[in-house]
Amino acid sequence: MPSADTTRAGVHEPDTVRPTREDEVAAVGSELIGGPLGRRALLGTSWWTPVRVVALVGIGMFALGMIQKLPCYDSGWFFGAGAQYTHACYSDIPHLYQGRGFADGLVPYFDKLPGDMSYLEYPVLTGVFMEVASWLTPGSGTLQVREQTYWMVNAGMLMVCAAVIAVCTARLHRRRPWDGLLVALAPAFALTATINWDLLAVALLAAAMLMWSRGRVLAFGILVGLATAAKFYPFLVLGPLLLLCWRAGRWREYTTALLGAVGAWLVVNLPVMLLAPEGWAKFYSFSQERGVDFGSVFLFVSRWFDIEITKDTANAYAMIMMLLACGGIAAITFTAPRRPRFAQLAFLVVAVFILTNKVYSPQYVLWLVPLAALARPRWRDFLIWQACEVAYFLGIWMYLAYTTSGDAHKGLPTDGYQVAIAVHLLGTLYLCAVVVRDIFMPERDMVRLAGDDDPSGGVLDGAPDVFVLGAAARSPQHTVPSDGTSVEWGSRDPESTGSGSL
Repeated sequence: MPSADTTRAGVHEPDTVRPTREDEVAAVGSELIGGPLGRRALLGTSWWTPVRVVALVGIGMFALGMIQKLPCYDSGWFFGAGAQYTHACYSDIPHLYQGRGFADGLVPYFDKLPGDMSYLEYPVLTGVFMEVASWLTPGSGTLQVREQTYWMVNAGMLMVCAAVIAVCTARLHRRRPWDGLLVALAPAFALTATINWDLLAVALLAAAMLMWSRGRVLAFGILVGLATAAKFYPFLVLGPLLLLCWRAGRWREYTTALLGAVGAWLVVNLPVMLLAPEGWAKFYSFSQERGVDFGSVFLFVSRWFDIEITKDTANAYAMIMMLLACGGIAAITFTAPRRPRFAQLAFLVVAVFILTNKVYSPQYVLWLVPLAALARPRWRDFLIWQACEVAYFLGIWMYLAYTTSGDAHKGLPTDGYQVAIAVHLLGTLYLCAVVVRDIFMPERDMVRLAGDDDPSGGVLDGAPDVFVLGAAARSPQHTVPSDGTSVEWGSRDPESTGSGSL
């Protein structure tokens, strides 16, 4: 078996890595469509390229997710609160059509809302997405028909986002396009895709990472800025990227990306910030003032130990845990025997952000699915994690069914919901642990086992290190000059030799 420490990319390897040859779960699953790809198969000679297959499968799974919402579309969103929970088909979209003023033609951020939420509590670009969907929704007909149409319009727009995510994931690792099927076939992805508007930010971040992998640094920064204007979490990837560029000495590229991100975010936000400051600030004030909510570790602890955790306490502990986790990621980055892949660290930082948050909504799994497919493209671990997420998806709706059914007590009681939260948190922690293991044992990393360095790394792919700490800086782990200032690990120079070359 080749070692990730010694194998060179592209040497005695096919252009495309076949998952049925390296992943036993993929090989077994392929029996449903005729078995693993044979060695005499003619690749690239048909219209059915891997990227097109991934895109069509992703659209098909998204459509199945829409069908799963049919009981709510017909009646569950409109007649009786419990039906949308017992059928596990809840969505924020139809409810917020009226609840956030779109049905009445109110302008987000500028017009004050009549209910308990004074302004739209979403970032600006997501607000634009919601407003465009309302423009495409006919203003005639009953409110129910308009809400159904609004959900359908949003679902169509979100389907485009889902296709973009699947295609970008498939194209990001050039030799591993079939890893995109992890996203396309992810059950939790299909189940949660139309709960909220998260797919817009996920699609922009996926496109950004594709641009970085191609060396288009400014385009990456602009797309990260736009993604952050749609959802808060995408800016987090700039943290691990800073660490990786520090280790590789790629300061110019990082500065360009950072300036592009800040500039794009300002272009979207500044007009609303200046013209409607109170409405613009609502997203940030709501995030700060929000109490402990569903799915979070804080809710689990508060109910398990029967203690009250205030929002201020949760904010403080969430910040402390996030800072400690980021410190741990920094230590991993600088002490790992080989520079971690960008996708690995991006997954870790987003995962710890979710795990330490005051709320872990079921649709947050969408943030992690493409990153998980890139960080750990192994079907067994991915499906274990997905099973935990599906269990939580069912658990939260059955718990809400229980709480809204009165004396009938139909659904999952509190103790059962606590178990669902624990499963959901442990599933994400499990995948984080596997990724960290791959970082410290690169011979277990499926991407590097095939001979690649960092396909998602762009300018970092195959670049020599200039700053490492601990055992990683000492021979014979790396080829280190006597002054200790440079490390040739991962170099693609064909003349390089020794255990430190790729």
